[in-house]
Amino acid sequence: MSKIPANTTCWPLSAVLFALLSWLLAASCCAQSTQPRALETLPAPMSLQAAPVTPAPVAIPVSHSTGVRIRDITRLQGYRTNKLTGMGLVTGLNGTGSKNPVTRQFALNMLERFDLRASPEQRAAIRLNALDKTDNLSVVTVTAEVDVMQHKVGNPIDVLVSTFDDASSLQGGVLMLTPLYGVDGEVYAIANGPISVGGFSFSGDAASVQQNHPTTGRVANGATIEKTVSRADMQSVSEFRLILQSPGLETASRIVGAINEFWSGHARVFDAGSVDVLVPHSHGHVPQQFIALVQSIRVIPDEEARVVINERTGTVVIGENVRLSRVAISHANLSVITGESPQVSQPAPFSDGVTAVVPRTSIDVFEGSSPLNVIDQAVTVGELARALNALGVTPRDLSSIFQQLKASGALHAKLQFQ
Repeated sequence: MSKIPANTTCWPLSAVLFALLSWLLAASCCAQSTQPRALETLPAPMSLQAAPVTPAPVAIPVSHSTGVRIRDITRLQGYRTNKLTGMGLVTGLNGTGSKNPVTRQFALNMLERFDLRASPEQRAAIRLNALDKTDNLSVVTVTAEVDVMQHKVGNPIDVLVSTFDDASSLQGGVLMLTPLYGVDGEVYAIANGPISVGGFSFSGDAASVQQNHPTTGRVANGATIEKTVSRADMQSVSEFRLILQSPGLETASRIVGAINEFWSGHARVFDAGSVDVLVPHSHGHVPQQFIALVQSIRVIPDEEARVVINERTGTVVIGENVRLSRVAISHANLSVITGESPQVSQPAPFSDGVTAVVPRTSIDVFEGSSPLNVIDQAVTVGELARALNALGVTPRDLSSIFQQLKASGALHAKLQFQ
């Protein structure tokens, strides 16, 4: 029988069995944690249809931070502004109302709508102009515009009011309840409120003063939408069309290029005034969000070379792309001054003559010196303005100058008169 070494530790049998049992229990727990859970223990799904995932918004790069947004130069096809119109009565005018029988007839009809009936004698008096003059009233036309994209039932809109009769001013007037109709004869809004006039008119027995047009005014938020205009449903569209406010193939091509930079092959030019855009599958359940992303893209639209002239006000607007060829211009300023100083001619005493007014007219004509000025080919609008200012002409003279430049072929732009 061999002996146990002196440095060997003897473990009791019970301790060895306890250690072995602990190791087996730990191994069993570790094995259960690594195995997948049984299908029976997983919670049942709420629905077999996956919830829609909202796509992350597309970040517009810095290169497109210049220019204008697509929404500012286009509109969605089927979404437009609609004109509303109506006729109403303005009250509270301080002696500047109408003296026309039409106004009194209109007021009488309105009173009847409030169950204030007029007798046949009163109606006859109105037709014969025998009633007192209602100079605190005026019949007006009321117009407004409704945008089907922005305006809902209950939203307020501004209305424009202008006189229909011979009222001299609407200052201080209040528009009575007026229905506004569409072209289909339906009432879409109701207007009412105080009128704001951007001018004034005061007169006496022998003189008067007026600024702007006091016969036209505006009622801010003066109408309430009562019925919306029918429009296309944008919940399930797969394609939409953008209509350009200023048609042009160059601008349409730039819009298509900007859209295809983010969604390749989803936009194409239909014609010079419209662009077709296809909604991608990732935005099929939220096409409104995709339309908003498209409208937020910035492009630099092409500007037509154009000169706009308003001869009534003497306003001339020159576009950025307007160019002039090298040309020599001579413009003479002709001034004609006329004066009237009538004189009273008295006959000699005890003669058969009569007192008469004899007209006396004086006419002076001045023609300023007009040297020949040479204008080099203009490169920018600033250079063109400096060249025209060197001629010393007034804005009204520019109208004649531009017409002659267009006739000579030296003006490379479209000439538009208003």
